Amino acid sequence: MDGKKRKNDNWEDGSLLKKVFGMVFDEKLVFGVDSSKKILDFKHPKEMEELLQLSISDEGLTASEAEAMIDKIVKYSLKTQHPYFLNHQFHGIDEVGLVSAWLTEALNSNQHTYEISPVFVLIEKFVISKMNALIGWPEGDGIFSAGGSLSNTYAMTLARYRHCPGVKRTGVFGLKKLVAFASDQCHYWIHKSAALMGLGLDNLVLVPTDARGRMIPAALKEAIQKTREEGRDPFFVAASSGTTVLGSFDPLDEIADVCEEEGLWLHTDACWGGIVLLSKKHKHNMKGIERCDSLAWNPHKMLGAPLQCSPFFTKHKGLLRECNSAQATYLFQQDKVYDVNYDIGDMSFQCGRKPDANKLYLILSFHGLTEIERRIDAAFEASSYFSKKIAKREGFRLVVAEPQCTNVCFWFIPKSLRGQAETPEWWQKLSKVSPEIKARMMREGTLMIGYQPLKSKNFVNFFRLTNHCIPAPTMATMDYVISEIERLGEDL
Repeated sequence: MDGKKRKNDNWEDGSLLKKVFGMVFDEKLVFGVDSSKKILDFKHPKEMEELLQLSISDEGLTASEAEAMIDKIVKYSLKTQHPYFLNHQFHGIDEVGLVSAWLTEALNSNQHTYEISPVFVLIEKFVISKMNALIGWPEGDGIFSAGGSLSNTYAMTLARYRHCPGVKRTGVFGLKKLVAFASDQCHYWIHKSAALMGLGLDNLVLVPTDARGRMIPAALKEAIQKTREEGRDPFFVAASSGTTVLGSFDPLDEIADVCEEEGLWLHTDACWGGIVLLSKKHKHNMKGIERCDSLAWNPHKMLGAPLQCSPFFTKHKGLLRECNSAQATYLFQQDKVYDVNYDIGDMSFQCGRKPDANKLYLILSFHGLTEIERRIDAAFEASSYFSKKIAKREGFRLVVAEPQCTNVCFWFIPKSLRGQAETPEWWQKLSKVSPEIKARMMREGTLMIGYQPLKSKNFVNFFRLTNHCIPAPTMATMDYVISEIERLGEDL
């Protein structure tokens, strides 16, 4: 700085924290948002660049400049806690979860050794143990990771290590071509993992699904046999419990029969649908989960935990440490004053790792499992109400007649297309409806719902509504969604 004085030498008096804390309440960024307010004050990227006027100077910002910047950040950011934000598989934030996130950020700890994070290490081990018991693995193991994609990649890594333990030292050289399997509705993580781990996309087999988007076990069996006949080496199956688009739950029991017969690792990507494990009414969707080898779940999705909160679980005790350990002597010394089995960092790919388990622990422990179950059931009930209502509503058509999760996928057919022959040209016109309505939603800031095509099913663009636990969806919200889509699409 060449002796130059900063514009503000007093950042450490707490004034900035007080400003942000006040804004969270004043702007209702956690709860109580006025539904009549915009979800988003949408600007195109170039407009936003002009509004923000981003810069970094030698002198830094004055207090008033800093406050103005914070005001802009809040003003132009999307309000995920808004009741009409139903766009993605994350939504508002649980108040207890935010308290946990603030607390862990203020303590600024690292989750690699007990000496650094004595409280948070014990919390993580407790939460992993508690959830493994709910899954049906009393002797299971696990780790919190930096997101669902990484959690799922842990599963593939463990499966490969268990299938060919020498790979940790010698690599993939000399091995047969390893093959992984997933449904044609799987999340894109598995494509990235297959590339990252050197399998190659040609050795990822996508298994056909039924009309509800569930993997067909007989098709999986056939695909495994085919790869063996080709001289390749099947080792891993990724089932889905709550697919990203349709919300489908694969039949785990039947898939487990195939995997046990073929000697393959069975993982379930339950990043979205894993929450049903906490609901007696909906847990049946994951019947057979105890027969799987691993599971990934994202409480930062439907449950409302702060991003990120992504535990990975496996029934195989000790395999994470055996597979991933690098035994760095500057962190994981074996002659410490305490039991070094509590140094959990060597189980992880990461070194720096936040104590995200604290978010899940405080949410579950403060609210209690009965309240959590009530919230889950309410989200499912709202989706069921919405699905049944649009099934009878002129101009709406369900993509899947009986949704399994809180995803409701549907087409809106404007008046100009009703009653016509559904030719390829008709479907092409319909494919442009949801993008146009979505653009109008964003410009007006009145509603946010995602849309997408589904090429594996030859479906053109359709809407996907996803309900969550936070904020609690109401039947009035569901009615509003219907009427607002009708209003926005009235002239199409």
